[in-house]
Amino acid sequence: MRVKLLVMVRAGFLTLCVAGSRVGAQEPAAWRVGARDALEFHTFSIAAIDPRTGEVGVAVTTRVPCVGNGVPWVRAGVGAVATQANTRTEYGPILLDALAKGEEPSAALTRALAADSLAASRQVGVIAVSGKSAQHTGANDSPWAGGRAGTSYVTQGNLLVGPEVVEAVATSFEASEGTPRHLADRLIDAIAAGYGKGGDARKGRTQSAAVIVADSRPGRSRRADGVTVNINVCEHAEPVAELRRIYNTISQTLGYRQLEQFTGNDIWQLKVMLNALGLFRPNEKELRRDVADALVYTPEAVAAVDAFRAGEHLSVPALGSPPGLVDEDTVARLWAALARAGKADSVRQALLETVAIRR
Repeated sequence: MRVKLLVMVRAGFLTLCVAGSRVGAQEPAAWRVGARDALEFHTFSIAAIDPRTGEVGVAVTTRVPCVGNGVPWVRAGVGAVATQANTRTEYGPILLDALAKGEEPSAALTRALAADSLAASRQVGVIAVSGKSAQHTGANDSPWAGGRAGTSYVTQGNLLVGPEVVEAVATSFEASEGTPRHLADRLIDAIAAGYGKGGDARKGRTQSAAVIVADSRPGRSRRADGVTVNINVCEHAEPVAELRRIYNTISQTLGYRQLEQFTGNDIWQLKVMLNALGLFRPNEKELRRDVADALVYTPEAVAAVDAFRAGEHLSVPALGSPPGLVDEDTVARLWAALARAGKADSVRQALLETVAIRR
């Protein structure tokens, strides 16, 4: 795989300004003369594509809050941009607009930098869905600063512990090329590899991380812009690990939670209460506790709970609730229903031995 390695080092850094408007072919004068408002994301990132799926995405982490609000930019079917160091957020839409019009990443980036009086303090990575890419690390970016590019990614960073950070990001991403994994999954692993090498050189600072992916394939996104993944960990002691936890949770990846069949005396109590209300084995006057599944939360008991919740006008699986949901509100309503039926006291009496503590 053909790669390029860029290294730029300096001491100190500048303050940046952000213009509020979108920029077209000609830059506003404010960008030619300098800037006033500071938005700094000294960080490391990876912007990448998946040639197999056409996905485009960016992952990033830093020791500054809410990095996802400024650095990563994607557009389905077009490409991805990471704009950082003294961050000019306008580079996101400017470069993506240029790529959408068919302009080469290198030409688009060169044109944008030429109109930017603070280009020497910027760091930018851009990649088109075609795989063509371009990078810029300004001479005034803070040490360590540099980047690396491969056939389907650009990774860059500044104010890092050293070049080993972007090397680890690149190595991880290259190793996952062609594997049956989604782009966001690969990007999180890549950024975690760099984080594991020390990442941002600053210590004792608030940390954040983000990943955003867009997919142009029909039916892949529920959003008109094609974004499929947008996770922004605005502040966390271990933001990259939290990024992974959230991704695994929302993708419902096996292992994100324990799977088990609930058993215990509370299940027995539930069945007794549902039986008294005529919702669980109504033909049995008294339930038997010596049967094998007496303490097991069986499908039959789940169905009875769902019937009770429906009767109470609570949410049910058809409205998005988990099957058999028994929370504090459900328990309170069960007791209220038993009280209305004049059975609460007798049920409590029947359950006395069940809840006795013998430790």
